[in-house]
Amino acid sequence: MQEKRFNEFKRLREESSVSDILKIIIKENKLERGIDSLDAIAAWRRLLGPGVANYTLDVVLRRDVLYVALSSPIVREELTYGKSKIIALINEDLKKEIVKDIIFR
Repeated sequence: MQEKRFNEFKRLREESSVSDILKIIIKENKLERGIDSLDAIAAWRRLLGPGVANYTLDVVLRRDVLYVALSSPIVREELTYGKSKIIALINEDLKKEIVKDIIFR
C-alpha cells in the first residue's frame, strides 16, 4: 500500500512564496477541514468577545455545523435569537462559507 506524499521532485516556480507552498501542502494532505475548524473556533471567540467566551465551554465544527456548549442558559437563549447573524459574521470573517448552522447546547 503506497502512501501519498508531497512530491518533492515536482518543480515549483522559483518565485513561489512560502504561503503558496503551504497552501499546496495543505491541499495535497487534505488538511483544509481541520484548519477550517480551528479558524471557525478562533473566529467564534474573537467575534463574540470575552463576555461570551467566558460562558463558552466548548466549540466544535462538524460537517458545516458549529456546536457550541455554553454554561449559561440565559446566554444560550440570547444567542439563539441572533444565530443567523452570527453565522454570517463568522463566514464573512473567514472569507468562505464554512458554518451553515449553529447548535447551542
